[in-house]
Amino acid sequence: MSKPAFKRVLLKLSGEALMGDDAYGINRSTIESMVADVAEVAKLGVEVAVVIGGGNIFRGVAPGAQGMDRATADYMGMLATVMNALALGDAMRHAGVTARVMSAIGIDQVVEPYVRPKALQYLEEGKVVVFAAGTGNPFFTTDTAAALRGSEISAEIVLKATKVDGIYTADPKKDPNATLFHTISFDEAIAKHLQVMDATAFALCRDQKLPIKVFSITKPGALMRVIMGEDEGTLVHV
Repeated sequence: MSKPAFKRVLLKLSGEALMGDDAYGINRSTIESMVADVAEVAKLGVEVAVVIGGGNIFRGVAPGAQGMDRATADYMGMLATVMNALALGDAMRHAGVTARVMSAIGIDQVVEPYVRPKALQYLEEGKVVVFAAGTGNPFFTTDTAAALRGSEISAEIVLKATKVDGIYTADPKKDPNATLFHTISFDEAIAKHLQVMDATAFALCRDQKLPIKVFSITKPGALMRVIMGEDEGTLVHV
């Protein structure tokens, strides 16, 4: 078998991805299949860190947060990501993967705080590290947290797992003529107004020369193909 293309990666999972076909919350079979994909990659010796969103439970910009102070709503969103991170860590344990959940906000009885040297140590020991609570600050998305943590741990690439298998010229659900980009530069993506991540996250990755791979987490074997450096999804590069 050929060698993985990456030694250390940052996987960004959206909270919505955990819902599967449900309207809300965490779908057990969905989280189990995701964790099986991650376990397969970790067994190759690839160091995996995960940043998880919270949109399946609560998001600061959702209709349910209307009339609420934005900072308060964002803190609620961070707590939602902690719930997801605990579920993910637990599912990994059941799959025989050693995972450590680290939170950007202090909830000491539930989860250990994020400390960079400790996170690096866990990764070097072959544990999967799940980063919860985003950046720990309101007004910053979990995409920005992925860019930030990816930079902090010196990940070689940010893997943005979505429901579509890459970046298209238009929404493939609405436009049958939409075509897939196999690679695209940061500047080109900005010029074309392609929503890969929010602007803050995108700018951080560009400035740190941290490439982003957008792929579908629901497509069987896609994560493994990305890790092996095969042509899967869209690569955003400097």
